[in-house]
Amino acid sequence: MSAAAALRVGTRASALALWQARHVAALIAAQPGAPAVELVHIKTSGDVQTDVPLWQVGGQSFFTREIDRALLAREVDVAVHSLKDLATQLDAGLTLAATLKRADPRDALVSRSGAPLAQLPRGARIGTSSLRRRAFLARARPDAEALELRGNVPTRLERLQRGDYDAIVLAAAGLARLNLESHVSEYLSAEQFPPAVSQGVIGVCARAGDEATLRWLGALDDSDARLATTAERALLRRLQGGCQVPLGALAGVHEGTLTLQACVCALDGRRHLSVRGQMPASVAAGEALGVRLADDLLARGAAELIASERTARAVAEP
Repeated sequence: MSAAAALRVGTRASALALWQARHVAALIAAQPGAPAVELVHIKTSGDVQTDVPLWQVGGQSFFTREIDRALLAREVDVAVHSLKDLATQLDAGLTLAATLKRADPRDALVSRSGAPLAQLPRGARIGTSSLRRRAFLARARPDAEALELRGNVPTRLERLQRGDYDAIVLAAAGLARLNLESHVSEYLSAEQFPPAVSQGVIGVCARAGDEATLRWLGALDDSDARLATTAERALLRRLQGGCQVPLGALAGVHEGTLTLQACVCALDGRRHLSVRGQMPASVAAGEALGVRLADDLLARGAAELIASERTARAVAEP
């Protein structure tokens, strides 16, 4: 096969993003008759704006927008994302072609001393770039000081080791994919720390109608991951939230039943709204369940809680 016929896979250049892209490339290559795969490194706005907290940056899709634009411009054929970074409404002309089997969706605490969250000293400095994690940290440890933390996974670990923080919170899946599980001090329960929507799932996008590419991606789709993330993303879409909303949600499939739980939490941890529901597992049911639980949250005041948090942050911005 000529080099021109290779599938061009767009990806960020961080260690974790490259692991994900290479994993997708390997899954494609394992199929009989598969084309060659070429990785194309693309810098995103999230990679460039490293000196500003993401919750102070307007808009969404900080780590995916430029890759998806390259896909629409036919500069690449496939886009590989951490699905939690991908907007719930895709650009016209794009399709979420595959959701890979979900890795551990939980958050993980990494502390300098190895102590779990409950045993960290009073006033512990905990690093995270996520409003969701800040909110649930405030709920679990109101005495702790949440500090901004940006950078790729190795950089965050280096900053912890040099003493900038007493602990940091990262996605368990990212640590596992980089063989860094030995650093984990505690896996935070999904009940106490509901994960980000779609956390632990790799999403693969392509151009709608590009059958020559889609034929190689369909086999990568995991049905349980598709069902769970459909429910989670439907809920997030209904709430009109993004990575700047302190929302955690997790769905799962067991014996033909799809279950979804979600929680919206104030940044100070003092107020939170939780919902849980289940339906027979199907993609349509996942969409309906996500919308239903989002409507439940909205009826109980989630919109006002989210709006008040956004207003407070807007006033606090430098």
